[in-house]
Amino acid sequence: MMDATPLLRLWARRRLRRLANMDPAAVQQAELLKLVRAAAGTRFGRSHGFAHIRSVADFQSAVPLRDYDAFRDDVWDGAFSQLADVGWPGPVPWFALTSGTARDVTKYIPVTPAMVRSNKRAALDMLAHHLAARPQSRVLGGRSFILGGSTDLKPLAPGLLAGDLSGIAAATVPAWAKRFTWPPEELALEADWERKIDRLARGSLDLDVRSISGTPSWLLLLFERLAELRPAAERDLTRIWPGLELVIHGGVRFDPYKPQFDEWLRGRPVDYREAYAASEGFVAGSDRGFGEGLRLNLDIGLFYEFVPLEDLGADRPARHWIGTLETGVNYALVLSTCAGLWGWLLGDTVRFVERDPPRLLVTGRTGATMSAFGEHLTGEEIDRAVSRAAAAAGVSVADYAMGAVFPTAEQPLGGHRYVVEFTGGIPSAAVLDRFAEALDAELSAGNEDYAAHRSGGFGLRAPELLAAPPGFFAAWMKQRGKLGGQNKVPRVVNDGALFDGLLEALDAAAGGG
Repeated sequence: MMDATPLLRLWARRRLRRLANMDPAAVQQAELLKLVRAAAGTRFGRSHGFAHIRSVADFQSAVPLRDYDAFRDDVWDGAFSQLADVGWPGPVPWFALTSGTARDVTKYIPVTPAMVRSNKRAALDMLAHHLAARPQSRVLGGRSFILGGSTDLKPLAPGLLAGDLSGIAAATVPAWAKRFTWPPEELALEADWERKIDRLARGSLDLDVRSISGTPSWLLLLFERLAELRPAAERDLTRIWPGLELVIHGGVRFDPYKPQFDEWLRGRPVDYREAYAASEGFVAGSDRGFGEGLRLNLDIGLFYEFVPLEDLGADRPARHWIGTLETGVNYALVLSTCAGLWGWLLGDTVRFVERDPPRLLVTGRTGATMSAFGEHLTGEEIDRAVSRAAAAAGVSVADYAMGAVFPTAEQPLGGHRYVVEFTGGIPSAAVLDRFAEALDAELSAGNEDYAAHRSGGFGLRAPELLAAPPGFFAAWMKQRGKLGGQNKVPRVVNDGALFDGLLEALDAAAGGG
């Protein structure tokens, strides 16, 4: 096939120059005013005085913060699902269906043609950063493998389709670009995830795959199936796809998975790039090396605000933006978008490591901190401790989830219970003990509140570790109808019923095995 990388490289040089010369605050204020002008005639724009907004401060005075439920009730009430001219001019032709990681509630996120263009621009920026790091790249000389959910979109109303965001993306790929992407429509439509993984693996064995993107846990399932189909490759992904040069991952923190990816790639020079692409918008992408933060996408039709996490429940929370944010602060992320979302609390928490250009780390979910006993652990701290405990114990974690165990008459101390699936099977009791001890030590070293509660063993008992058999989390997600696509294993489970269901599934798996 034709190698389109030289054309991409010409565009990337111009784009990278523009990015290098950006004034972040000026660009974001201009982006907000452009969004406000475009939506001034909509129902939301009229009711919130968009015609009179001239600054960020005007906007923040006029538009309150709302989460999904409040936006649905206050803004969409009486209009859903026909949202034409409600929050953005023109019809809304698609809804991306997504569910909260920690609770099984389906959300309907509007996607407009403007948002589709925004996502494509952000995706191209990811390729530009890859070319900057790999000047000899030939990334468009072969296939770009996109491992997403089913592309089968269901009619929700006349002229309105709903489904996985990857299905919307696939439906809007221009004809000229389809020659560079994979899988084809007949495979992308497959809804049965286990059957889909098998068909994708078989179909891609002899393809010239140059890049692959997806959620890390689902990518690893694909790699396992590839290894089963081609044992002579000896679990070396670059022997199956010799031209592979780029892995784009997102959806969950990569730290616990990176050792497994390194094993699959055998130290070959494959570029890891993280994409922070929510259903509401493509927020950021990595322009530097692993762990150095994700560069905020400033000029693609999104305006960002940042609320200090401790202010979230306040009557008048502080609302920062690019012009006033600080590094090192844990913020709740707020979006206003070209899909008609305004002052939208995304549910993610971020911390900036640099202001110019703005680079952030995703630290968790607003509802996915663990503080059942006042220990105030963030998702970022828990993920980091699990990764380091695995390294200390000499094991690799395939997936995990944790929740609170509350005091009883028999056990007056509460604590945390971790359900962990290890790569290669359940380790020995001695290894599990080392893992649990290292986990406790890492959490104590990284969080003063946790350390205070653990001091002397009087406020919080040591973490309890339950090892799950291979394939457990995939089976549990399948049982919940959440296997594959953008669905993610919840890390911090504060929903008691959901955590009880996880433990019941583990008991059943142990009884069956």
